[in-house]
Amino acid sequence: MLEGKAVIGETDMLETMQQDALHIAAKALDFFDVNEATEIARFIKKEFDSQHGSGWQCIVGTNFGSFVTHCYGCFIYFCIGSLTILLFKGLSGQEPEADEFPALESETIA
Repeated sequence: MLEGKAVIGETDMLETMQQDALHIAAKALDFFDVNEATEIARFIKKEFDSQHGSGWQCIVGTNFGSFVTHCYGCFIYFCIGSLTILLFKGLSGQEPEADEFPALESETIA
């Protein structure tokens, strides 16, 4: 219903995942009133966790700012009507493997 009215501000998601986000947000708005931002965010987060793995975070509101660290390909910021939705997958909190981030080579100054 509202999918055609969504305006994507920023994203690094693949097109198919973007469409999932818009579809799930529209579904949330079918179940909840626009004033129930917390319930809408919870619904979107749970759906994305079940479809795309755990670790998703969702912020829904009408006037907010943010600065987040997210996994590459897992960020979308869009508006549907008066609501703004930020959906992203945060880093897992697990320690990186030893070879994942090799140490920078340093030069020795004589």
